[in-house]
Amino acid sequence: MAEMDDNVVYIGKKGIMNYVMAAITQMNKGEKEIHLKARGRSISKAVDVAQLLKNRFESDVKIKDVEIGTDEVEADEGGTINVSTVDIKLVKP
Repeated sequence: MAEMDDNVVYIGKKGIMNYVMAAITQMNKGEKEIHLKARGRSISKAVDVAQLLKNRFESDVKIKDVEIGTDEVEADEGGTINVSTVDIKLVKP
C-alpha cells in the first residue's frame, strides 16, 4: 500500500469544509505547500476550497500553480474513459 503525501488533500464527495479544515490542519503542522487534487466532478469543489482558504481563512495563502490533465480510467463496460484532473498548489510564506 502506497503512503499518502502529508501535504496532499484529495478532494472527493465530502463537504467543502472538511477539505478546508484538512488543509488548515496541514498548514498548522508546518507544511509550507499544500496540494489540492481532484478529478472529474470534484474539480469545482477543489477550486472552491482553494478560494475559501485564500480569501476567508488564511489571508497569506497564495496560489502558486494550477496543473490540469487527463487520467485514463477503466470503464465498467470495458475500455477506458478520460477523466479530467486538477492539482492546485497553495503556498504559505
